Amino acid sequence: MDATSLSGLGLEPVLTTSELAKYLGVHVQAIYDLRTDGRGPSGIRVGQEIRYRVSDVLRWLDGLHEPVPFMGGRGGER
Repeated sequence: MDATSLSGLGLEPVLTTSELAKYLGVHVQAIYDLRTDGRGPSGIRVGQEIRYRVSDVLRWLDGLHEPVPFMGGRGGER
């Protein structure tokens, strides 16, 4: 089955650990380390492999968002 036929089943796309690492531009080991530390995205174990729902990855990334620091003067003046 391809992604098009799966979408008709209402299934969400999932990423492998390698695909997630490539998407984020990090080494696969970084993903494993984040999961070991409890700081990585939620995963689904399928046999010995971990899969990541795209929505879980996006939610996890949103939680990592750091606001831009305020650089203005007193009272918000620039």
